[in-house]
Amino acid sequence: MRYFLLLFILTAVAVVGVCGFRGSHSRRTTIEIFPDMVRQNKVRPQTPSDFFADQHSSRLFPAGTVAHNAAYVVNGQPLLIDGKPVYSYEDSPVNSGRVPGTTNFVMDNPLPLTRQLLDRGEQRYHINCMPCHGPAGDGKGITSKYNMYSMANFHDQRLVNMPYGANVTIEDRWAIIYYVRTLERSQLASVEDVPEPDRAQFKK
Repeated sequence: MRYFLLLFILTAVAVVGVCGFRGSHSRRTTIEIFPDMVRQNKVRPQTPSDFFADQHSSRLFPAGTVAHNAAYVVNGQPLLIDGKPVYSYEDSPVNSGRVPGTTNFVMDNPLPLTRQLLDRGEQRYHINCMPCHGPAGDGKGITSKYNMYSMANFHDQRLVNMPYGANVTIEDRWAIIYYVRTLERSQLASVEDVPEPDRAQFKK
């Protein structure tokens, strides 16, 4: 029992000596067994650095970096919504897909529909979407032939009504959405959607 009490007292003294009393103040920093990257070496802007060959800590932007004060460009032309250019930091339907100031998704694509934009959407769809969702958007892509995954059919009503997110650039997102909506229209359209002069050929 004596040894237990002695060991207990020594342990208590050691804990208090290392950690201190709870609520006490000290100018000495505590012992950090695992600092978890709270404090780490870093380079401050505009200071010399031996790490880089030119001795400058501040680096130039990588090629292709888009400044926040640069407006979006679509098909080589500045993107204008209501006659004003759109910037990446704005609460704009182009950036968020939502009506400004609300949580409601927009009903219409904010980009003007052009043949060039639709072609771009088709190209991006074939790169990013077709392997899984198929050329018609029906979920029968190449992955389904290998039983890899069961992909969604873009023609299901649930998806027809669903807004889309982005794993691609802002401009390409809207171009792909236009193309997917075109695929949906091609599969879900009725004879009444065809202009009157062209209906006869579908009724043969």
